[in-house]
Amino acid sequence: MMLGMNINPIMLRRIKMGRHYSGDIDGKFWFAVQPSDDANYFGVEGERPNLLEYWYDDDDLPKVKHGIEKCKKSLGKYKKYLDEFFDNRESYNNEMLADFLKDKTNKTHTEKGVLRYLQWYARLGLGQQIHDCIKDHGQCHFDAEL
Repeated sequence: MMLGMNINPIMLRRIKMGRHYSGDIDGKFWFAVQPSDDANYFGVEGERPNLLEYWYDDDDLPKVKHGIEKCKKSLGKYKKYLDEFFDNRESYNNEMLADFLKDKTNKTHTEKGVLRYLQWYARLGLGQQIHDCIKDHGQCHFDAEL
């Protein structure tokens, strides 16, 4: 069950800078956009030393789904715009994204505004990975670098 998620996973892998998370799901947190403890948003708090360790199971699925829905609500129509922006794009900067969003919405977007949408979009991608892992394996465990 994909909950209508459509973030291009190839684009997410192309973002070179950032901290990693690994375990049942693997990936990178978006550099200067997404904190290492972003998975806390989905109902389980990471354990701290040098890594945050996350353990999700079937019982956590309602909280994960709730977090995904909150992300989608926060993004609103911008999810569609971000999907389009990142589709087949090798790299980007916030100015490029602000210009793209201005063309789509006829509104000027500040650096802070762009960052806000990127944070929700990155969080949504992480939540979807957690969701899909739980659905496929009944659990999801990963470590996130601090």
